Amino acid sequence: MTGLEVIDIARDAVWTMVVVSAPLMTVGLVVGVVISLVQALTQIQEQSLVFVPKILSIFVTFVLALPFIADAMHSYMMRISSRIIGG
Repeated sequence: MTGLEVIDIARDAVWTMVVVSAPLMTVGLVVGVVISLVQALTQIQEQSLVFVPKILSIFVTFVLALPFIADAMHSYMMRISSRIIGG
């Protein structure tokens, strides 16, 4: 395996990681911004108010995005295994 192949596999792994984590990170960002706006508008500065909705929304998003995540990981593994088989 040459250095170029290693770099290509690493680039593919990083891109797969970005694609897999994008839905969860986006939902966490949106929910965090909305809660921050609500806190700023109502002047309620409760720290636990941030965590519960964010954790619940990320969990629901994870459950809904699980087929997408599994498909992305499966296609990445198939690309890796075809490289291993091909030599």
